[in-house]
Amino acid sequence: MAAEIRLFPCLSDNFGYLIHDPQTKATASIDAPEAGPVIEALEREGWNLTDILVTHHHQDHVGGIAELKRKYKCRVVAPYDNGTAIPEVDQRVKEGDTVKVGNLVARVLETPGHTLDHISYMFDAEHALFCADTLFSIGCGRVFEGTYPMMWDSLLKLRALPNDTRVYCGHEYTASNVKFALGIEPNNPALKKRAEDVARLRAANQPTIPVLLRDEKEANVFLRADVPAVAAALGMSGNTPAEVFGEIRERKNRS
Repeated sequence: MAAEIRLFPCLSDNFGYLIHDPQTKATASIDAPEAGPVIEALEREGWNLTDILVTHHHQDHVGGIAELKRKYKCRVVAPYDNGTAIPEVDQRVKEGDTVKVGNLVARVLETPGHTLDHISYMFDAEHALFCADTLFSIGCGRVFEGTYPMMWDSLLKLRALPNDTRVYCGHEYTASNVKFALGIEPNNPALKKRAEDVARLRAANQPTIPVLLRDEKEANVFLRADVPAVAAALGMSGNTPAEVFGEIRERKNRS
């Protein structure tokens, strides 16, 4: 039986996610921005929370863990760096580790940059990537703790995943990301199509996530820092992709 994934809003612009194994009835929350919406989603589906898979230590991704742990006695899986403030951790994981949710299996990918401890979870059989604040649709996370080359390497790692991977990111930022990206690649046909799709979805108050990685590879300017036309548009022909990426991220910071 195929995994079931539920998406729902948390806080002001976070996404909450549940992934459920119908065979074993195991259910994981990807991060826990706040407890209330997670509990509501679980009760709506009739599911029991068995696991919380944490991507990084920022408060808007861990704020609901303690309450959920008390209520469900669930396992909390978190990044390998035990120096970060993540509550109630039961298991630490790093690159190459796997995490099971019932019969569902996620590969752990270290994706530092936004934070040094950031990891992503790739459920290969489900073609589902939970990448939190590393990769957004038509965007990427701010580089708070790492470096631009580090973040670029993390994005390359995610870009190398199969085209049919569905991307589940941490925030609903797509509309503003599209507006910014069009300023760099106004004639990118894939980006223009994504802009139309996003406008339609947001007008209907629908989420812009998930999105296929294939489409992100064609439209997300942050994944295209090694495309000569992107470097040229920034006046950076001859610069390294990491330098081009850094300039794109700096411009987004100021936008």
